[in-house]
Amino acid sequence: MNCFLVDTSGYSALRKGHPGIAEEIRKADRLCLTVVVLGELRAGFSMGSHRRTNEDLLALFLASPRVEVLILDKETSERYAVILCALRAIGTPVPTNDIWIAATAMQHGLPVLTTDVHFQRIPQILVRHFEN
Repeated sequence: MNCFLVDTSGYSALRKGHPGIAEEIRKADRLCLTVVVLGELRAGFSMGSHRRTNEDLLALFLASPRVEVLILDKETSERYAVILCALRAIGTPVPTNDIWIAATAMQHGLPVLTTDVHFQRIPQILVRHFEN
């Protein structure tokens, strides 16, 4: 089964027509997002000039039977702690939201589909990275 956890940058790249991201999403059997990604997207939409259009496109994406929104729970928090402590031990800064996204990917055994290089610094997860 071909599954991914789509990061905020991956979703944004899809909307901008990134050919590699679009192909991975087209081929995927299952696509997941976290509530953290939804929060980042909606914050971006609120600050932009095309909020309604972006919300409508997101609603269509989320309505797909292949898409699932993953919540954060006790197990996610345990994975977050493991990743954060490991990153601090090696002196590798990663934004907090990306650590939560990575913890969710680790919990569910999903590679992160992204254009964000931060995820490549997290050894506990698999990453499908594309250049912008």
